[in-house]
Amino acid sequence: MKQLSERWVGMPETRQASNAQKYEMKDAAMSAMGVFYTQCPSFLARQRDMTKHKGRSNAHSLFLVKAIPSDEQTRNMLDGLDERYFGEDYEWLYEQLKQGGKLDEFRDVGGTVLMGLDGTEFFSSEKVSCPHCLERKDVVGDVHDHHGAIVPVLVKPGRSEVLALMPEIIVKQDGSLKQDCEQNAAKRWLWKHSSKYEPRSVTFLGDDLYSHEPLCRQISEDCQQFFIFVAKPDSHTKLYEWLAYCAQINAIEQLQLRRWTGRSHEILTCRWMSGTPLTGSLDPVLVNWFELTITLETSGKVAYHNTWVTNHPVHRGNIQQLADAGRTRWKTENESHNILKRRGYHVDHNFGHGDDNLSAVLFTMNVLAFLIHTVQQLLDQPYQLLRKALATRQTFFDDLRALLRYQYFASWSELFVFMFDGLEIPIPPELQSSA
Repeated sequence: MKQLSERWVGMPETRQASNAQKYEMKDAAMSAMGVFYTQCPSFLARQRDMTKHKGRSNAHSLFLVKAIPSDEQTRNMLDGLDERYFGEDYEWLYEQLKQGGKLDEFRDVGGTVLMGLDGTEFFSSEKVSCPHCLERKDVVGDVHDHHGAIVPVLVKPGRSEVLALMPEIIVKQDGSLKQDCEQNAAKRWLWKHSSKYEPRSVTFLGDDLYSHEPLCRQISEDCQQFFIFVAKPDSHTKLYEWLAYCAQINAIEQLQLRRWTGRSHEILTCRWMSGTPLTGSLDPVLVNWFELTITLETSGKVAYHNTWVTNHPVHRGNIQQLADAGRTRWKTENESHNILKRRGYHVDHNFGHGDDNLSAVLFTMNVLAFLIHTVQQLLDQPYQLLRKALATRQTFFDDLRALLRYQYFASWSELFVFMFDGLEIPIPPELQSSA
């Protein structure tokens, strides 16, 4: 919070010059961060009440807000801000992970990090809109104004944590179809951010929408990175015509493995073909296709089946790792989007839509809070111990909200010591001086 507060002192002013300005832009931003970090929409109202009765509040001490603006003032001040301003804060957090050696723990296929790409909607209304809203009609013809974004996340098989990256807001120019919107936003994200990564250090994961020739070419040739994208037969007819011919001449390689799940045995059947044309164009992108079918040994029932295309080399030695990486794409939805919508962050809740860019700004800040919590979970031992002691994410944040509503804490250390003492668990050495 100190890092954010110090950087946000230089936040661009969105208001017209006036001698009557009581609040700083930084105060509006830190106030919003207090709402998202605590996962409490009424956080500011409660802190204003505490200030009224106690002359001080946790908004001042923990989130370094000099004067707490009203909810409406906060929205008005942030409405004209560009959400890209927060890109430096995402980068700073990733630098902390890098220095702590945590990014290396996310390396997987070929020493690359797996980056899931997927779109999510974070606002929809039939009554409220702004100039940047996308539009769609439902089955009865009613128009819904909405906002969406691509939220890339770093994932790894077997890990519950995902690391959110700077979102890319989907804009009107991206098209009217879901496929066009997501693909164009993904291309724009790559143009902006791919230069930050060493060549051949990232493997992008995505569903069938992303196994699109221009995007695959951009990743492979322009960005010099890898991809593993789902490729379904009904949307890649030329590819599967080629594979059907290859199957007739027995050119498709196959490997079968037997695996114990802890409860039963399953049979993994892997098939792959290298150097296949993704489309029927005159100059097609050549990809390596592979397939995984998981069958329950006892019943013969198919438990899982999927197919992908990649520019990673595919062979007997890495086919299972590639399939595991391809399957990890689901974490983008389950461990990122679902948590952001249903596990306290409520990104699809209308915190404020505004007349200009407020919706995108608040969404970007909310995802930033999600990343901050994950970074703390990976790097901060007191935070780790408290989360472990309180078992679930909901219990931790329920306790945090209750404590900050009724009691003042001069620092985060004082708050954590109070929680350790209440839970009757040993206080970590780094907090002993605050005990």
